[in-house]
Amino acid sequence: MGDDDSESYEPREEGMDPADFPAAREQGGSIATVMAQKTVSLDEAGEALNRSEQKREDGEKVHAICPMVLPKGRSFISMLPVLCLLVIGAVGTAVVSAADDSPLTNPLFGIHYWVIAVLAVAFIWWRQGMVMVPDGCQALITRFGKLEKVVGPGRVTLISPWKRVSYIVNTTREYPFNAPVREAPTKGGVKASIDLFIQFRISDPTEFVYTLGAVRGFEEKLSNAVSETIRSLIYEQEAAGIYDMVGEDTSRLLEQLNQQFRPAVELTNANITHAEPADRAYRMDLAAPEMVRMAKEAYTHEYALMLRKEQDEGDLSKELATSHETLSAIQADIAQYQAQMDTAVERETNRAQALARQRYVQAESEAKANAALLEAQALDIRAVTAAEAPEILEYRYQQQILDTLEQVADHLPRLVRIGGADGSGAAGVDFLQLARELVGERGDELFTESDMATMRSRLDEVAARIAERQGEIEELREAERPTVPATPDAEPGGVPVVAPDGAAPTVPDGSYETGPASVAFPGERLTEGQDHTEEAGE
Repeated sequence: MGDDDSESYEPREEGMDPADFPAAREQGGSIATVMAQKTVSLDEAGEALNRSEQKREDGEKVHAICPMVLPKGRSFISMLPVLCLLVIGAVGTAVVSAADDSPLTNPLFGIHYWVIAVLAVAFIWWRQGMVMVPDGCQALITRFGKLEKVVGPGRVTLISPWKRVSYIVNTTREYPFNAPVREAPTKGGVKASIDLFIQFRISDPTEFVYTLGAVRGFEEKLSNAVSETIRSLIYEQEAAGIYDMVGEDTSRLLEQLNQQFRPAVELTNANITHAEPADRAYRMDLAAPEMVRMAKEAYTHEYALMLRKEQDEGDLSKELATSHETLSAIQADIAQYQAQMDTAVERETNRAQALARQRYVQAESEAKANAALLEAQALDIRAVTAAEAPEILEYRYQQQILDTLEQVADHLPRLVRIGGADGSGAAGVDFLQLARELVGERGDELFTESDMATMRSRLDEVAARIAERQGEIEELREAERPTVPATPDAEPGGVPVVAPDGAAPTVPDGSYETGPASVAFPGERLTEGQDHTEEAGE
């Protein structure tokens, strides 16, 4: 390819613009490195040597490193206080000498003042002569500009006022240096740009300062050497193979550079991080076949993806249809099992309800029979009791009448008798007699003599019935009845009876209430409010 072709290239494919192929350096992918030489105090030397920063230089962003610093010398300001002591002492001594014959014994400016002043000056001078060399660095000590010695990290004391630390160089850190070559011709005359990334370490600070010219001289020599080496390397390459230089072996290049800077500096690593033709049109021409190949691959891949998508959609549709069939079968089985479960539940529920109803009717019948038995027993017991002690029944009867009269006393009507008088000749109304008439009390005896004779004549017969029923009642109290479940209201010793909703609950402790009558087992007291009419009939 000739030089004419290297000047300008026209697009070979329609629809392609060279502006679509910018260089990596134009996109900010490469930053140059500059070396800085700073003058700092000894306390800040270590920080300055180990710090790197980015800044702008000539409108471009650069990476600044500082492999060497120039430390500041002794400060006159720090010596000013002790020098003032000497001046004050001289003035004071002159004044004292004019007024006194022995100034050395003066309490203010005597010999003791000068001893203290000299010691203060010596201490400040010694303290300023103490130098701390940072770790990993070496210091060059000079006297009148001539190198006296090189010291390592640690404390160094400089008593002589003519000695000073002129340079402090970091000899352990490897500093990065990016050396971009903007344009260099290839074998075919096409311009190319390459970035070479180098790492170096200062091995001999004396040679670095006095042979290479310190930071400025070394930077200039390194840039020139790298540029010359890279240009010769580019000139050996074809334009089409310029991209292949990225990442290739640079040991020969590194050895050539080390021969120029040893023993002062040792280059430890070198890598080509960027290499491309500088002309956009040529980059487009190089990329056109690759773009066509990538377009074909993209189309082939897209077509394969489309076929794969159609195949996957078909497989998914089949799986979905199969899943729907399986779901329908499962739902049918669930409906069948649910119907069977509902039928079984309903059948068992009906059977349980029928059994419960049967047991309830049976229990109710037994309970009614037991209640009738107990009621008959209670009537016989009351008859026996009335026959044996009619006075008790008479007393309770009269007491009940009095209680009833007391309750209706406030509700009696107001009656006025006009004219007439009672048998004793007193006029008025007998409210007590009237109240007795209102409650139905006629003043007759509860039991007549004939009633009592009748009850006593049947006393043996009733006692026999009571004894006969007592055995049956005891059997009922002690028997276990599995057909009638016990209710929470049933007490031990009672007869549990299952009653439907609205029925009267059973009464525990062997007492049963049947209408107005009360029932008690033998040996127990009768309750109040007994039915005297039934008792009299018995």
